[in-house]
Amino acid sequence: MNKKKYDGVLYDVREVRDLKDMISSSAKLFKDDVAYLQKDRPGGEFQPLTYGEFYKQMEALGTRLLDLGLKDKNIAVIGDSCYEWIMTYFAVVCGVGVIVPLDKNLPREELNNLVKRSGAAAIVYTKKSEKSLQDIMAEPGTVEYFISIGDDQHTDKALSLSKLIEEGNRLLKSGIRDYMDAEIEPDKMATLMFTSGTTGMAKGVMLSHKNIVANVYSMSKYVRIPKNGIVLSILPIHHAYEFTCSICTTFYQGKTIAICEGIKYIQKNMQESKANVVLGVPLVFEKMYKGMWKQAEKRGEAEKLRKAIDLSRKMKLYNNTALMKKLFKAVHHSFGDNIKLFIAGGAAIDPVVIEDFEAMGLPMIQGYGMSECAPIIAVNQDRYSKAASVGRPMPGTEVRIDNPDDNGIGEVVCKSDSVMIGYYENPEATAEVLEDGWLHTGDLGYMDEDGFLYLTGRKKTVIVTKGGKNIFPEEVEAILMESEFIQEVVVYGQVDEKVGNVIVSAAIYPNMGVLEEAKGKMSDEEIYDFFTEIVDAANKRMPSYKAVKRVSIRDKEFEKTTTGKIKRYGNVSESE
Repeated sequence: MNKKKYDGVLYDVREVRDLKDMISSSAKLFKDDVAYLQKDRPGGEFQPLTYGEFYKQMEALGTRLLDLGLKDKNIAVIGDSCYEWIMTYFAVVCGVGVIVPLDKNLPREELNNLVKRSGAAAIVYTKKSEKSLQDIMAEPGTVEYFISIGDDQHTDKALSLSKLIEEGNRLLKSGIRDYMDAEIEPDKMATLMFTSGTTGMAKGVMLSHKNIVANVYSMSKYVRIPKNGIVLSILPIHHAYEFTCSICTTFYQGKTIAICEGIKYIQKNMQESKANVVLGVPLVFEKMYKGMWKQAEKRGEAEKLRKAIDLSRKMKLYNNTALMKKLFKAVHHSFGDNIKLFIAGGAAIDPVVIEDFEAMGLPMIQGYGMSECAPIIAVNQDRYSKAASVGRPMPGTEVRIDNPDDNGIGEVVCKSDSVMIGYYENPEATAEVLEDGWLHTGDLGYMDEDGFLYLTGRKKTVIVTKGGKNIFPEEVEAILMESEFIQEVVVYGQVDEKVGNVIVSAAIYPNMGVLEEAKGKMSDEEIYDFFTEIVDAANKRMPSYKAVKRVSIRDKEFEKTTTGKIKRYGNVSESE
């Protein structure tokens, strides 16, 4: 549905003070409704868990965590998406301490560093992440407890989450109410969320209860999950985008989250769970889109599909749901026949993908944000949107364009109750982006006459992949520069139309004196092979999405500023 008559028409929402208020009120309002659908085993059946059942387990876990002496401490959680991960997050923020969500794909060295920096007193983990924690288990530092999701009994190595819930229930029955009666300060930090970064360089975003609930509350004025709504959770839940927009918003609105088994099973799980809403990054939707055309070509129906899409758009037939399901039957069936809304975020998406999905009766909108704003800054309304825009600023969010050029393009700066407290133990970095409550995003964009925001690029050098990953070139460069054979290096993104993504590339200026001393005279081909080996070794120390895929060798230094810094243009060196 995309009708002008809904322009600016907001949904009614209930006010919430903090995360505990949000979670407890939903648990009461929707007690017997299904909160989560999760497979009982790989390839098995989706099993329901009601709001009431979830909340009862959450209170028991929180009660036992306090009993362990974890009051006001930082507790990390890492692992695969599951309702127990979500329960841990909610249990901690509703009366225990601060939750520290960690990326399960981090290299050990980086994971060790972030656990140490966070001062975590406990780590809750799923079985698949246990191997990544071996170093920390050997040298726990501040970590007092390791808590396993999946183990039925306590061991010398780790406590069992399910056993803690049992013990918490007994404490509740005995009259212990310290967790249930815990007072929450809305402005107090609820979560410490580390941005993408290499060892020692990731920033810790401090988000308060107010930051997160303000985001959920405001977003819900623009977007409402349909009646009997089932949201398929497909993205890593340690991300602010997935956790706030999918997990928290669904819980607040009293709808159901179906936990996807993995990226390979998205469309299969859509069909099995009867999901009608999916939030994803452009890479996911563009893959679906390309797959749709590939199937149409196999059936010899690509031209027919294109004509039908063009007709639907021209005649605005897409608001006729019954007609769309009939006209585009194969496409709707491939997505489970229930989709009411696709939401894209995390990176730029081709507007054609949105326009074509919408023309087939598959409504799609996009939004924009960053972890530092919990995360949404702007989003389209679900009933009125513009495909090329990331939407209007959310209610309660002010956006201005700083230092606009002749085309009205400048830095996007915002102010709202969702703007972070600051960066953890990093006042210098905080001061760089926060000014009188205004968050300087580093993104470039402009606003049209209707107040819709459009993004045009990045102010700084960050590389954004189609999968929504942010890669900071300086961090990759720091790893590469550890080699004595590299004198200078610039890492940047190259858009590859064939691959349909941004390719991380490195331009290297060798330290020829050291190289010749160690290896003697080498041909250009030998030099290239030598440096690709160095890059390959560096790639193993970083998450796969940061891996340098292309290497070029320079025969002269990069052009520099008067202060000795390499000149860049966007995320590419000027002299490339």
